[in-house]
Amino acid sequence: MELHELKTRLQAHLSDGLILVVGSGLSCAEGLPGMRDLAAHLCQTIVAESNEAQDWNEIVALIQEKGLEAALLQKAPSQRLEAAISAETGVFFAEAERSVISEVFEGRRTLRLTPLLAHMLKPFSGLPIITTNYDRLIEVAVEEAGLGVDTMFSGRFAGSLNERESHLSFCRNATYKKPRVILQYKTRALVYKPHGSLDWYLRNGVPVSYQGELKSAARLIITPGQNKFRNGYESPFDQHRARANDAIDRASRFLIIGYGFNDDHLETHLSPAIRGGKPTLLLTYELSNSAKDLASKYGNVMAIDREFRDGVEGSRVIIDRNHIFLPKLKLWDVKYFVTEVFEP
Repeated sequence: MELHELKTRLQAHLSDGLILVVGSGLSCAEGLPGMRDLAAHLCQTIVAESNEAQDWNEIVALIQEKGLEAALLQKAPSQRLEAAISAETGVFFAEAERSVISEVFEGRRTLRLTPLLAHMLKPFSGLPIITTNYDRLIEVAVEEAGLGVDTMFSGRFAGSLNERESHLSFCRNATYKKPRVILQYKTRALVYKPHGSLDWYLRNGVPVSYQGELKSAARLIITPGQNKFRNGYESPFDQHRARANDAIDRASRFLIIGYGFNDDHLETHLSPAIRGGKPTLLLTYELSNSAKDLASKYGNVMAIDREFRDGVEGSRVIIDRNHIFLPKLKLWDVKYFVTEVFEP
C-alpha cells in the first residue's frame, strides 16, 4: 500500500458517527506516570497498621512479581488499605497533572489531543470521549480546542451530578419555529469517565465536582483490583459507565488511543462492537495482546504502534490484516499522526 493511500484511509476514518476512546497511553505521552510508576510509588509510601502489615507485605510482593492490577486482583486489600491506595493514587497523579497543565496555561505546551480535535467532526449532540484516566488532560485539551466540556456535573463549587442541568448549561440560543422551539448548543465534547476523576469528591455522602485540591476529602476514583467491580456500580461511576456504553452501542466507528483493552467495565460493549464490524483505528505506543489480536483477526480494524526494524524506529501498521512497516514515521504518536496525515 502506498503512503498516500494509507493517509487517505486514515483521513476517511475520522467521519460521521466516530467516538473517541482514550486510555492511559495518551496521558503517559504527555508526561504523566503510568501504572508501573504508580505501583512503585504505592509500595514506597503506603504504611500498613500492625494488624494489616502481613497482608500488605504479601500484596507488595505480588505487585513486584505480577504488577499492580494483577496483584490486587489476586489479593484484595482491606477497606482501610484500599482507601489509602486511592488517596495516594489521587495525590500521585494530581501532582504530575499540575505540572503539565501549568505548561499549557503558560503557553509552553499544546496537548496532543487539541490539534486532533480540529480534524474531527463534532455532532450537534456532542462528541463522545470515553476515558479510563483519572486526570483532566482531556478536559483541558478540549477547552484549548475551543469546545465545551460536558461531564454531567453542574456548578463551580461542589458541582452536583445532574446530567440535565449540565446539558442545558451549553444552550446558547432558542428560536421559535412553529410548532416548536429549536435550541442551539455550544459545540462540545461529552466526556465520560467510568473510573472517576481527580476533581470528583465525596461530600456528606454525595458525589461532587471541585476543581481545586481538597487534602482531607476522599477523591472518587476506582483503583485497580477486585473492588473496582463493586465500586464501578456506585454513583457517579455507574452513570458515566452507562453513558459510555450507550455511546459505544450507538457509534458507527471508533478511534482508540493508548488503550489496552483490559477494562471489564467497557469490554462488555467495546470489543463485541469491534468484532461486530464497526470500523476501528487504534493508535498506541505498543499494542497489547488483546489489541493485536483484534487487529490481526478483523479486517475492520486498523492499528498503528511503534516498532524497530534493523535499528530504525518507525510505525507498524496493521491494515486489512496485513503488517506494514513505515520507517522514521511516528504515526502511533497523536502529535505526529496529525502532522503527517492532515497537514500538507
